[in-house]
Amino acid sequence: MPTPETFATFLFALALLELSPGPDMMMVMARGLGQGRRTALCTMSGMVFVAGIIQVGMLVLGLASLIHSWPLGLDLLRWAGAAYLIWLGIKMLRSSATASSRAQSQSSISDWEAVKDGAINSLTNPKSLLFMFAFLPQFVDPAQGPIWLQLLILGTIQKLTGVISLGAVAIAAGSIGQWMARHPAVLIWQERFTGLVMILLGARLLLVGGSAGTAIKARS
Repeated sequence: MPTPETFATFLFALALLELSPGPDMMMVMARGLGQGRRTALCTMSGMVFVAGIIQVGMLVLGLASLIHSWPLGLDLLRWAGAAYLIWLGIKMLRSSATASSRAQSQSSISDWEAVKDGAINSLTNPKSLLFMFAFLPQFVDPAQGPIWLQLLILGTIQKLTGVISLGAVAIAAGSIGQWMARHPAVLIWQERFTGLVMILLGARLLLVGGSAGTAIKARS
């Protein structure tokens, strides 16, 4: 493990990261309001556990060095994620125009779909990737033990904190969404709200331009 001072600095930086709104938090909030607490929690699980295993694995295996040497790779991930979110949003807006979706908006997405969407969103989230691949390695001290083990511990801690922050958002937004679901007149607006947020998230990812690759290059 890093020194206590370094580890405390890491936890402070991580707390700031988790408290600041980002694509993951906004997607969980939209899913909670649009499809309820269960779907929001499944989305959070995809972000923390599915994406976490892949991201931490990449970090430990050293694949993060590829992104350092080829910043465009991070931008390609961002563009792919943005296109996927916009496609999801358009799909939800189109389905909300049908009468049947109004009655079934709460069951319009399966648990697996929610987990998958959450994982894809997190894997293409520049905020999470920048912290893990560009910022987190700065807290590693070769004198304190194997580098791969320190990366594994720090990366795992980073992803697991999402259970607290994103889980709280999922429960809160889901509770509001379930209250809204008891009023049939607002069901269609739940789905439209979720679709609109997905499109806005995708547009936001596209509008950040090359800042992700630039940030990686600046830290290299």
